[in-house]
Amino acid sequence: MNINQIIIRNLKKNLRNYYLYVFALIFSVALYFAFVTLQYDPAINEVKASIKGAAAIQTGSILLVGVVLIFILYANTIFIKRRSKEIGLFQLIGMTKSKIFRVLSVENIILYFGSLLIGVFAGFSMSKFVLMILFKIVDVKAEAELHFSDKALVQTLIVFCGIYLLMMVMNYTFIKRQNILSLFNVISSTEDKVKRISVFQMMIGMLGILFILSGYYVSTELFGGKFKTINELFIVMSFILGAVIIGTYLFYKGSVSFIFNIIRKSKGGYLNIVEVLSLSSIMFRMKSSALLLTIITTVSALAIGLLSLCYISYYSAEKTAEQYVAADFAMTNEKDANQFEERLKEDGISYSKKEIKVAQATFNLEHIVEGNPEDMAGDPRKLQLAVVSDKEIDGIDVPKGEAVFSGYTDILQKFMAFKDSGRITISSKQKTQTLNYLGLRKEFLLSYNFTSGGMPAVIVDDSLFKRLENNKDPKLQQGPSVFVGIHVKHENQLQQANELFAKVNKSDQHLSRLDVSVSQKSLYGIAMFIVGFLGLTFLITSGCILYFKQMDESEEEKPNYTILRKLGFTQGDLLKGIRIKQFFNFGIPLVIGLFHSYFAVQSGWFFFGTEIWMPMIIVMVLYTMLYSVFGLLSVLYYKKVIKSALS
Repeated sequence: MNINQIIIRNLKKNLRNYYLYVFALIFSVALYFAFVTLQYDPAINEVKASIKGAAAIQTGSILLVGVVLIFILYANTIFIKRRSKEIGLFQLIGMTKSKIFRVLSVENIILYFGSLLIGVFAGFSMSKFVLMILFKIVDVKAEAELHFSDKALVQTLIVFCGIYLLMMVMNYTFIKRQNILSLFNVISSTEDKVKRISVFQMMIGMLGILFILSGYYVSTELFGGKFKTINELFIVMSFILGAVIIGTYLFYKGSVSFIFNIIRKSKGGYLNIVEVLSLSSIMFRMKSSALLLTIITTVSALAIGLLSLCYISYYSAEKTAEQYVAADFAMTNEKDANQFEERLKEDGISYSKKEIKVAQATFNLEHIVEGNPEDMAGDPRKLQLAVVSDKEIDGIDVPKGEAVFSGYTDILQKFMAFKDSGRITISSKQKTQTLNYLGLRKEFLLSYNFTSGGMPAVIVDDSLFKRLENNKDPKLQQGPSVFVGIHVKHENQLQQANELFAKVNKSDQHLSRLDVSVSQKSLYGIAMFIVGFLGLTFLITSGCILYFKQMDESEEEKPNYTILRKLGFTQGDLLKGIRIKQFFNFGIPLVIGLFHSYFAVQSGWFFFGTEIWMPMIIVMVLYTMLYSVFGLLSVLYYKKVIKSALS
């Protein structure tokens, strides 16, 4: 058999064994090429102009390279170790290390660059679909066309040729450093099988759980008012990150074995075949994979968390716009409002109009805020708030000497929460009056440019409002004094009305709820698009890495399956244990990653939007479904190994 025959034979064998690696490589190349093509597509100019999409996409492509690089190099490390005996046999028959490296290089060139070419073609084919998704998410009215970019092709070839060179350096170094004896022992030394659980390992396991729980607890208190300064927040965030990551590593290092050992002891050491193939196998293998599983869990949590936050912002865009703009169109002067009304009438658009006079005053709220006022970022004893008359608000009548707050953003409530009742003080032109606070309404009466960016408006009786209006403090009354809200009665006419509004709003001093909503969706849509691509790439690559490890374990455990089959256990008996094993192998990193992302999102989701549960649940369910595919593929591979155990 000559070298060419060896290469062809090995190529067929490797393609059959590593088909998922080839698929993941093709997928990574296709995704990267389609992603980079967006940078050079003329149609993307619409996105560039509005949200600087080119810079965001370029940053995403760099991160994408990092994910793909780690995956390919790690997968190559696994494969070269699996072929160690084959390399040793080549040396035994007289082949030099240089010739062996040349054989492996030719095989890799065919596999790698064949996958690269297929990936580029697939990426080009899907580039239009990717662009359509982007336009749909950011609500850009532009036509997506199939566009081939020479620059994107050159960039893709440079990146993946560089990765290939790094892979070849790793292979050459591995072959040069190993002797024949060590090559036959590489696989057997890769797994650290612990035969007993020591007290020290139990302590490590308990410590890991305590670290994770402490990180979770502190994350729930992060924005609860205990930590005020930037330095305090930075220190606490660093503690949470360190505690969770270290705790995750210690969990895999000792907690899993510790917990499964307790289960085993509870059964008195008598395990059935299903428990032997699942619990015992995981007990003695999880420790050696602690670092890898920690990385996979952490990055999974990061991907799920970031995608959840982006989707929360995107999902909440319309409701956030309602808090920012208290009408379909918010005008700050009657002249422009009248001009806008005339245009609406000319086009036959039905609308309703609401005018609210606004006065500004200084309030002391120290008796109605939760916590110590001196510990808050803003001083609640000297707050400037917008004041309106109850006469102009439908459905409310405020008695003299009392006040009602209306409209307060979720973010500000986290830093300054109000009690249900108490005394407040209002001041204007050195005149002070004490009022009884009656509570907070959810309705936003004024836009954020009237309310200091999200603070509540204060509703008082008409006589007090007139006194404030007649004795305005020039230092406070710097902004507009009349809020004119215009609502379009029929939603199908809103877009037409918005176009007319743009012609009136030449100085950008008025607000459109639709414009704010579209702006929010565009801003967070591109972020969600990029994070989604990165998360999908990492899901595919990390799933493949875990799958490859199960391939290694199945081949190593094949003699055990042969013995068990000879003892009379059926293929179904063995598969029951394998299914449970894969449930834990893939389920433990997934569940821990979901918990990490849940507590991370819970600690600060209110900075990103108004809705949390639906966006977060959708992201987690989709991620779980896609991740579970690799567990199913692992079970199918084990089934093939068990079936061939007696052949």
